[in-house]
Amino acid sequence: MSRETWRAALAAYASPASLTLLILGFAAGLPAILVFSTLSVWLREAGVSRETIGFASWISLAYAFKWVWSPMLDQWRLPWIGGLGRRRSWLVLSQAVIAIGLTGMAMCNPQQNLTMLIALAVTVAFASATQDIAIDAYRLEIAEDKLQATLAASYMTGYRIAMLLASAGALFLAEWLGSSSVEYSQAAWATTYIAFALLILPGLVTSLLIPEPQGAAPLPHGPSKFSFNHQMAAVGLLLVLLISVPAMINALIAHAWPRATLYLLFIIGSLSPWGRSLMVPVRQMLHQAGQRQRPARFDFVHQAVSVIVLIILMVSTTGMFQSYWGGYWPRGTMYLLICWGCLSGPGRILMGPVLTPITDFIMRYRWQALLLLGLIATYRMSDTVMGVMANVFYIDQGFSKDQIASVSKLFGLIMTLLGAAFGGLLIVRFSILPILFIGGIASAATNLMFMLLVEMGANLNMLIVTISCDNFSGGLASTAFVAYLSSLTNLKFSATQYALLSSLMLLLPRLLGGYSGVMVEQLGYSNFFFVTALLGIPTLVLIVWQWTRSRQQPSSAEPISSTEHS
Repeated sequence: MSRETWRAALAAYASPASLTLLILGFAAGLPAILVFSTLSVWLREAGVSRETIGFASWISLAYAFKWVWSPMLDQWRLPWIGGLGRRRSWLVLSQAVIAIGLTGMAMCNPQQNLTMLIALAVTVAFASATQDIAIDAYRLEIAEDKLQATLAASYMTGYRIAMLLASAGALFLAEWLGSSSVEYSQAAWATTYIAFALLILPGLVTSLLIPEPQGAAPLPHGPSKFSFNHQMAAVGLLLVLLISVPAMINALIAHAWPRATLYLLFIIGSLSPWGRSLMVPVRQMLHQAGQRQRPARFDFVHQAVSVIVLIILMVSTTGMFQSYWGGYWPRGTMYLLICWGCLSGPGRILMGPVLTPITDFIMRYRWQALLLLGLIATYRMSDTVMGVMANVFYIDQGFSKDQIASVSKLFGLIMTLLGAAFGGLLIVRFSILPILFIGGIASAATNLMFMLLVEMGANLNMLIVTISCDNFSGGLASTAFVAYLSSLTNLKFSATQYALLSSLMLLLPRLLGGYSGVMVEQLGYSNFFFVTALLGIPTLVLIVWQWTRSRQQPSSAEPISSTEHS
């Protein structure tokens, strides 16, 4: 019995689905590094200032806010290429945009076309984040919960290999082609980025060949009475109007009369008879929302407007707190009224594509949803907060950059992949919650090894052991956590709910990680590592609660969604 079960667990890695996720993971890992750390090196060699490079790092925020437009991937099929299927069409579109965007970046010289280069990098980042959403949704829909860990491990393997290739590999290639900090070569970087654009092709070919998953509920029939081009024009004109009004007001305040006049012309054109005719899809939807009429299905206009309203709500909420904190009460009250409008009955109808998946999660888990969200928000807190100061600690201990790079790249990568693969194997052999508990303990406990390293100084052997154990436990915990998030997701909203949950996973740890430097200054490294290990205790308590509740309800031994995916 046990031998057959272990054999079946190992066989899961040889399935076509695992190979597919390996290739798609590789396609996902390439652009994430090429528009972040590798791009920073390129810009610095080209002589771009550190301040500008710092601002350019905001490009990566596209990945943090991918949940904002994730409902579009759940509830709207692309025109023209929609025949490929809902998931495959989004994969093909995002991968094509990534390849074209990387090629465009290669054609830009930062010394002459920095603005265009950054714009293309932003485009690649948004396309890459969209690809991540589509891949996660595809993975959730092609296999049952117990196989999600295996697919996650395959995906992570491809992703990590791509990250190594896009970081160290890209820097080595650019150096070999003749670009360095001493002598910059645009041709070397152009060739490098074109080469990596070509590496997207295996993922694109895979997306064209794989079958469309059948697990998701079909989209409601009955297309919008407005053509896609008309809807696109209406949304575009709405954006022009929303941008032009505040921009004109700011220009008037700054006495920039030519710029204010230009924005006024945009507003007049949007409100002209021609503009109002183009805005009919938006006007009709706003009228229905005002009448409290909920649409039978979400077309492109509703999807786009829901994202716009959500962004307005987020910006207004931030502006409200900042204004009240700074004593600007009239401005704060204005933002408060805007927030109230977004959260009113018509506003909630407009945000239907975004709110529906959230409401579904709360309705399925009810009061338990709060505890589940607490588990998700704290699971990676221990190692994430510690990881912020890890490289700084290595330097302070007296390790050279070469030692840090070689150990973290070589042993770190190998042990992460081994931990991920072993985690997938254990979950198939046993179940999700026990391995989730083991991953939580291991991630917190390995922080205590750093306390030993503090006492041993620049001991290279201990560094190798510490990084190996830390990365192995991190890989195991990541695989278990991805499987757990997958089991919580309703396949009707797989893209949206997974994007929301995975974003929540890093929100609190990254916020707390920002204070890690202050913690080290006040506590010292040894106590800091001990405190970060203690941060794992709340997660373990929540896992035990979930595990106990599942064992008391044999009919739902795993999270509820495993019985509600259909």
